[in-house]
Amino acid sequence: MNLNATINPPVTTLAQRVSVKPAAPKRTVGFLTASSIVIANIIGTGIFTSLGFQLTDIQSGFPLLMLWIIGGIAALCGALCYGELSATLPRSGGEYHFLSEIYHPALGFMAGFVSATVGFAAPIALAAMAFGKYFVGVFGVGSPVLLSFVVVWLVTAFHLGNLQVGSAFQNLSTLVKLLLIGALIGVGFFVHPKQPISFLPARGDAMSIFGAPFAVALVYVMYSYSGWNAAAYITGEIKQPEKNVPRSLLAGTGVVIVLYVLLNAIFLATTPVQELKGQLEVALIAGKHIFGANGGRVAGAVICLGLISAISSMTWIGPRVSMSMGEDHWLLRLLGRKNPHGIPTNAIVLQLAIVNVLLLTRSFESVVQYTQFSLLLCSLFAVLGVMVLRARRPQIARPYRVWAYPLPPIIFSVITIWMMVYLLRWKTIESLAGLATAIVGVLLYFCAGKRLHRSE
Repeated sequence: MNLNATINPPVTTLAQRVSVKPAAPKRTVGFLTASSIVIANIIGTGIFTSLGFQLTDIQSGFPLLMLWIIGGIAALCGALCYGELSATLPRSGGEYHFLSEIYHPALGFMAGFVSATVGFAAPIALAAMAFGKYFVGVFGVGSPVLLSFVVVWLVTAFHLGNLQVGSAFQNLSTLVKLLLIGALIGVGFFVHPKQPISFLPARGDAMSIFGAPFAVALVYVMYSYSGWNAAAYITGEIKQPEKNVPRSLLAGTGVVIVLYVLLNAIFLATTPVQELKGQLEVALIAGKHIFGANGGRVAGAVICLGLISAISSMTWIGPRVSMSMGEDHWLLRLLGRKNPHGIPTNAIVLQLAIVNVLLLTRSFESVVQYTQFSLLLCSLFAVLGVMVLRARRPQIARPYRVWAYPLPPIIFSVITIWMMVYLLRWKTIESLAGLATAIVGVLLYFCAGKRLHRSE
């Protein structure tokens, strides 16, 4: 293998690389399927865990619902921008590919490093923490901390042994979660008496929306909306992508916005705020008020099932990103190694180690704030890249363009920068740790290059 060619490929222009494409894959995914992919990728742990932390600093109904509306708008704007980037730069890799092409390979490596480490390890840790809390709440036995470690070790052991949870289980668990959300919303409308909370604007709500607590709470909302760019990653497989990709992103994210706003309104209308405040298992607590004690436990058990599915999915995907980086970069070559069954064991073990470190913090809040800062930074660079690429390479073919340009990238960037500024001010340690993780990724890129040249 020619290492020099791997790290320093022949110089070609971006236009040349885009024009020389492999055979196009068959376009078999229609609008409805693409929309369902978006919905399935967004709905995860966040919607069942975030409200309790938002209630710590915000108790008024209108700002709480505006969190989910504003977060949804930001997710929608970001998704449309990723759609244009995916069509313009048609190669897998997400931010790893986008930032390398638009700015510099060092920034692409940084984004890949963040994604391959905390980008998947953190959601696994968060889902494991939630699993421990929900399991104890449903069955009344065990330690939430111990259970969180047990579930990630067991799932990792399955994947190391070449035992993977099939896509049917993933799809089924997503369907079950959608049915549960629908049941919570539908039955919640008929629960009486309702809690004394109003969702209409009240005095002081405007100040609350533009304050630091709102910006920090929005971080949890953006964590809940993660997955908004799902359809953009399979542009090559979608029929009429110039129409169906933006439409599926609009429809999928729009459906989730409606579900999220209604579900949080039902939680607040049926359950006393003091019971939800600061709690992780908000869906279990609200479920007991909506369905009764036994029905709430059933809802909690369903959520446990969905959390295991999420942990398994990310345990499978995350190490493959690390493996790809190990195959591309000499310094990380150990992560690219696979066992005889094709399993990237080193990458899986590294991800497990990172997950365990995050679990040791025992803080759902700190992990979200730490990881979201670095992830927000990468997505900010990518979305701004739409404007940079249009200015630098206007001649590149774009199968579709961002609707209402330049509003979507501007709206997403303003909201993201607003969150990041307040995170730095209010959650300085966690934010600086996230920034340090991104900087380590940049340094690793240059270390890899220097080490390679010395070995030649």
